[in-house]
Amino acid sequence: MPTDCISYQKSGYFSKLIVDYLEQKPELKVLYNRFPTLENFRLQIAEKAQEYNSIANRNTLVTALKQQYQGFDISAVTQNNISLLSDTKTFTVTTGHQLNLFTGPLYFLYKIVSTINLCKELKQAYPDYNFVPVYWMATEDHDFAEINYFHFKHAKIQWNRESNGPVGRLSTAGLDEVFEVFAKELGLGDNASYLKSLFTNSYLKQGNLADATRYLANELFGNQGLVIIDGDDVALKQLFAPFIKQELLQQTAFEKVNQTNEILKDYTIQVNPREINLFYIEDNIRERIVLEDGFYKVNQTKLVFTEKEILALVDSNPEKFSPNVILRPLYQEVILPNLCYIGGGGEIAYWLQLKSNFEANQISFPILLVRNSVLLATEKQSQKADKLGLSWADLFSNQQGLFNQKTQEFSQFNLDFSAQKEHLKKQFAALHEMASQTDNSFGKAVKAQEVKQLKGLENLEKRLLKAEKRQHADVLERIIQLQNELFPNQSLQERRSNFSEFYVDFGDDYIRKLYDNLKPLASNFTILVL
Repeated sequence: MPTDCISYQKSGYFSKLIVDYLEQKPELKVLYNRFPTLENFRLQIAEKAQEYNSIANRNTLVTALKQQYQGFDISAVTQNNISLLSDTKTFTVTTGHQLNLFTGPLYFLYKIVSTINLCKELKQAYPDYNFVPVYWMATEDHDFAEINYFHFKHAKIQWNRESNGPVGRLSTAGLDEVFEVFAKELGLGDNASYLKSLFTNSYLKQGNLADATRYLANELFGNQGLVIIDGDDVALKQLFAPFIKQELLQQTAFEKVNQTNEILKDYTIQVNPREINLFYIEDNIRERIVLEDGFYKVNQTKLVFTEKEILALVDSNPEKFSPNVILRPLYQEVILPNLCYIGGGGEIAYWLQLKSNFEANQISFPILLVRNSVLLATEKQSQKADKLGLSWADLFSNQQGLFNQKTQEFSQFNLDFSAQKEHLKKQFAALHEMASQTDNSFGKAVKAQEVKQLKGLENLEKRLLKAEKRQHADVLERIIQLQNELFPNQSLQERRSNFSEFYVDFGDDYIRKLYDNLKPLASNFTILVL
């Protein structure tokens, strides 16, 4: 079984909304600007160039990025990409992610490789323009419990401490204890030594979590020109200040997103807007701003502002205002010359709620691209699947369904009694016809007997299936064992495993294979045999 792929729609791991989006259902077209095809980027470039036309804003962005990178060793290609952002012919492709400890789940890598590879495709298609891959660090998030751990094989490596404010500002003190646990799990070898060094330099030699994550992502992807941006930045927030004021005064997002949610009422809604979609932040605070009785109050604090006072604060200290999940995408698109956002299914689902708010704020809505998904398998696992007669589609199946399907294939009997049930129903049809011409009690007796005999056939069907499962228990157990290896806890590997689990065995070759095999615009779930 060589490297292969399966469509997102057939993988069984994407929501109805994302499947319908990928199939370009007509009723969803009002929710996005352009579908992600290479041809559609030509129009997106023209639209963004017209809207993002301020040289001053570009220069502010470049200056802010250079300041953020101070003290870091960066590649020539990343330096060049940052400088290119001052050029009106330069655009970005962006992905975003939380500051998960040591990258968190595998899909962190897939997001960024998707972003880098799309920039390469766009440069080939549109050589007159420049395309810069951007990783937006979610430094202002405050949900520490979502990011304070990662899995290495069967171990959960966790950082236990208190945190209330924006996680990017969180001190890395105490991570030496986490490193000791991880180092023991890694063991010996060149790849293990590299991972230990990477963790040490990222988390034990950087002062806060934002710098640690920047160092880590820069080490992994800097040679590909990745530009890492931290939105928790005074200069960048100043560019967004007019939109902060608009949100405080008009609550536009609340109105517009709620209107969109009506269109999506047949789907699962990812996020619901607040009346004001902003937080107030300081080092140890990130609390919602609420409007009550004409005053702006910061939840869970004693801070209260009049309208005049809070607007003055936006002017003097815009860094104290942090957009929530509804407004952060707008912030991103205001400060970046961005063409496309790459995210997972859940992210794209909430972006599909936001277009009307972008239109109200007169900001171009980016192309939305579902990131690459990958299933990693070793050569040994691939060979095992071949011996067991399993396709990749089989392995993506629901486990109970796969169990029953393979039991049927291995059995010399037909385990489906549908034909027998149909034959029985035909026999009883004649009796029902007879019963309709005689006493009512006879008709009830016929119906009861039909139900009893059909139930008996169903019981025999289940007993035969159980008997055949016992007969083929050994091979069925090996099938389930293999599926559990590839889909831990019957969920996607990319949502649980950490890249270190594969890097320790395969080193840089693993990363190279990602670059070689991930095709961002293909909408396929890639199966990569290492």
